Amino acid sequence: MIKEKALYDIWCENATEDKDLIEELKAIQGDEEAIRDRFYTALKFGTAGLRGVIGAGTNRMNIYVVRQATQGLANYVLNKYGKGAVAISHDSRIKADLFMIEAAKVLAANGIKVYITTELQPTPVLSYLVRYFKCQAGIMVTASHNPAKYNGYKAYGEDGCQMTDAAAAAVYDEIQKLDMFKDVKTADFDEALKSGMIEYVDDSVYDSYIEKVLEQQVNPGICKGAGMKIVYTPLNGCGNKLVRRVLKEIGVDDVVIVKEQELPDGNFTTCPYPNPEIKEALQKGLELCEKEQPDLLLATDPDADRVGIAVRDYDGSYRLITGNEDGVMLTNYILSCKKEAGKLPENPVVVKTIVTTKLINKLCEKYGCELKNVLTGFKYIGEVILGLEQKGEEDRYLFGFEESYGYLAGTYVRDKDAVVASMLVAEMTAYYRKQGRSLAEVIDGLYDEFGFYLNQTFAFEFEGASGMQKMADMMTAVRNDIPEAVGGYKVVKVSDYQLKEETDLLTGKTEKLTLPTSNVIALHLEGDNAVIIRPSGTEPKIKLYVTAVGKTKDEALEVCKTLVDSAKEILGL
Repeated sequence: MIKEKALYDIWCENATEDKDLIEELKAIQGDEEAIRDRFYTALKFGTAGLRGVIGAGTNRMNIYVVRQATQGLANYVLNKYGKGAVAISHDSRIKADLFMIEAAKVLAANGIKVYITTELQPTPVLSYLVRYFKCQAGIMVTASHNPAKYNGYKAYGEDGCQMTDAAAAAVYDEIQKLDMFKDVKTADFDEALKSGMIEYVDDSVYDSYIEKVLEQQVNPGICKGAGMKIVYTPLNGCGNKLVRRVLKEIGVDDVVIVKEQELPDGNFTTCPYPNPEIKEALQKGLELCEKEQPDLLLATDPDADRVGIAVRDYDGSYRLITGNEDGVMLTNYILSCKKEAGKLPENPVVVKTIVTTKLINKLCEKYGCELKNVLTGFKYIGEVILGLEQKGEEDRYLFGFEESYGYLAGTYVRDKDAVVASMLVAEMTAYYRKQGRSLAEVIDGLYDEFGFYLNQTFAFEFEGASGMQKMADMMTAVRNDIPEAVGGYKVVKVSDYQLKEETDLLTGKTEKLTLPTSNVIALHLEGDNAVIIRPSGTEPKIKLYVTAVGKTKDEALEVCKTLVDSAKEILGL
């Protein structure tokens, strides 16, 4: 507690620029537990940048933590490139605009050119700005779908992808060298704006982004005159303007907005967890659907890089579509339409993460499409695009997605994009509507054709240092003694992403995996079933990603229960 109290005193003396922080520091005077919580550690900068509760202290998101991180980023850019430029944007989070300005002031003081947005913009737009202005890095102030008390700081590399492990580690090393009150340079914002070191992004740049999104249409004009109605909620985030603009551009005239969630509001009063994966976040939209009876509900998360949907079911109610199901339908739509039109490129490529549905494998086989598997994290999908681009083959890339509602068509950005995904879902809805089919019928038709692929994630918590050790021991035990079967289903192949090898247990053949090292073990079972075991990198949890296949949903659910019970037994849970 001595260290925490000393840090608290330093902050009381030096944190004099934000009245909210000053008041908070005064309010916790003498409260040992409150002081400990804010100062016992510092937010760690990783591949996802920073993320934490807004407030005073080294373990909170505030202007001083943001400045220190940005000085570290500035040192990294200058060490690597000698000079540089950085693009910055923000979403609707509390203090997000302030954190953007503070980061810009630090970069400008270090002689780094800064491009900032005049108002909140989606995360994919930030990725676009990095590439458009040929920046060496980018910053997006967002906590994605976390509750309102959080904010965060995503860092991007020159390719428009979130930073790799190596780059994030290099920035973190620079941050560690800094005293956040003594070693951080900061410029006067107005002076930096006047001198041109800080520059606001012109509206024409957003127009060019929209043009790139519109280029990804599969059937241009299909929405015009389709008589389609959409209910849309931006969940009080930053998707409102651009998603509505794109829908209007493609001919969707009947868009009804969830009014309580239309305007930016970092308090997220109607959806405490603004995550389109969670039914509660879509509740207001679903209620409006009952009244409006649209063809489709669209919901984008606060930084508009992910989209969730609900579709009208056979009985007139609304069915929530999982991230896997939406990704499968979009992949099928893109591949089938492009093949029919003779527009499939030679050797087309689709990319998915290793925990995303294996139903995509069946689709890719059907259409003669190469499927690339990558680790969890959209930056790895971006790396595949970069690899194709370096060989002059970026046109081969058709679509990439992950089970957590992130999708990207096109190569104009290197992060998931809810704007282009919303456009393609609307277009797909209109396409099948003209055939007299709903999206509920489309996904059920794919299940009839290939089998019902059920994908579920299960998480088990282990608190404290002993918990982390227990998870490590579990992974070691499985690695050293691969089970012959899980739930009666024979293990036919094992992919170990830490050992970077894949072994076919039927033939005994072992191949090297080329993906980055990650503590993940995938047990591939007969019948296309699978169990993937992965400790969380950010939480004290071990996760099971289960693929269960049956002829029907009920059959798949039964298989899933069997696999989970057996996996828990194997892990000693």
